[in-house]
Amino acid sequence: MRDQMKSSRSPNAQPSHPSREPVRGRRRALTALGVACLSAATRAHGQLTIEIVGGGANQIPITVLPFGEEDAFSQHISEIVSADLNRSGRFKLQDIGNVRPYPTEPNDVNFRYWKNRGNQTLVLGKVLKRSDGRAEVRFRMIDTFKETQLVGFSYTVGAAQLRTIAHKIADLIYEKLTGEPGVFSTRIAYVAKNTDRFELQIADADGYNSQFILAHREPIMSPTWSPDGTRIAYVSFEQRRSIVYLHNLLDGTRSVLANYEGSNSAPAWMPDSQRLGVVLSKDGVAQLYVIEADGKGLQRLSYSNAIDTEPSFSPDGKWVVFTSDRGGSPQIYRMPAAGGGSAERLTFEGGYNVTPRYSPDGKSFVFIQRHQGRYSLALMDMTARQMQGLTDGEFDSSPTFAPNGRLILYASIVKGRGILAAVSSDGRIKQKITATAQDVREPAWGPLVGNR
Repeated sequence: MRDQMKSSRSPNAQPSHPSREPVRGRRRALTALGVACLSAATRAHGQLTIEIVGGGANQIPITVLPFGEEDAFSQHISEIVSADLNRSGRFKLQDIGNVRPYPTEPNDVNFRYWKNRGNQTLVLGKVLKRSDGRAEVRFRMIDTFKETQLVGFSYTVGAAQLRTIAHKIADLIYEKLTGEPGVFSTRIAYVAKNTDRFELQIADADGYNSQFILAHREPIMSPTWSPDGTRIAYVSFEQRRSIVYLHNLLDGTRSVLANYEGSNSAPAWMPDSQRLGVVLSKDGVAQLYVIEADGKGLQRLSYSNAIDTEPSFSPDGKWVVFTSDRGGSPQIYRMPAAGGGSAERLTFEGGYNVTPRYSPDGKSFVFIQRHQGRYSLALMDMTARQMQGLTDGEFDSSPTFAPNGRLILYASIVKGRGILAAVSSDGRIKQKITATAQDVREPAWGPLVGNR
């Protein structure tokens, strides 16, 4: 963690980063709150609100029509699909015109009308209420120029699952038209700071259905999803010192992963979902270790006299990038994930580069760079070793890739309040994500698989 690195240097050398600094000395007159580790996730106080503040280039035009009979349900599938596609920045939603009634089946489509309007791709469907209370959702995507169906499915679900199905439909559309997997059905984790406690929360990728799985008056930090989507590792200070825990999302149980003397921090899953990297100071200065998910088989990876921290493993499991001040200032290095190899320095531009996170394809990594007193996101291409700035925030931190690599979620501070934000890997698409009456921080984007 950056806190570890800064603590070993003079206050003037590495100024404190507000979005990462743990709360110390907070002793409020609370009733015995303790740890709220719940077997079933509890509804959080409010949903996240996503505001699109920048759009992408070369957007794909698409027309999403209201689904037939969806007004019988509180969740309107067509509106959720439209919001998903719009939020991705890859699509341009076209006007639906004044045609009535809207087509709900391919046979209803007046192809000449839509061709003349320039609406090439139509999304249409119907939501039928069954006698058992469930809903039958029929969805079609039509190419009006070729007069053919591009994709179509039918689902039967409970009314409470309509939002889930809408995300799946948006994923199908996204993949069919871009060739890449959609991430609308995934989930995110983050830490919300209220007036009297910290909450580890999970939510759908669009900010809805937020629930907290852990609450405590002491800080919670560094959540990270297992690649199979079944567990979250995180750091908690509930015992007035940093301990790494694992939370099982399937049954709500949790276990201690690392509780050694000194600092236990910065958990990072390896691709096999069976092992994690952790940062421990049990042997003196903070170093990189690998530990099995059951807390056994501890293996030391790095051996240096400097602080080595914030590991991130490549998707093929062969490499680990990390932050170290072994060269005199915090920079990003790479070494074999199996250990035993020398560390290669990757960043040279600037005197402060931290928190590397591998992209899902392993071809690049995102990190935090300090420039002229501002902390912002940058991306480095692993082959060309070229760096690209992505944001211009004052206090950006905790970057995490969407599982398709298109967006990067991160934490920022706006007017003294913690928010989440997202930026595309090319820097063109930008989003601002806020929560009512909460500071939000420490985001982690869940995987494509096992996210439901």
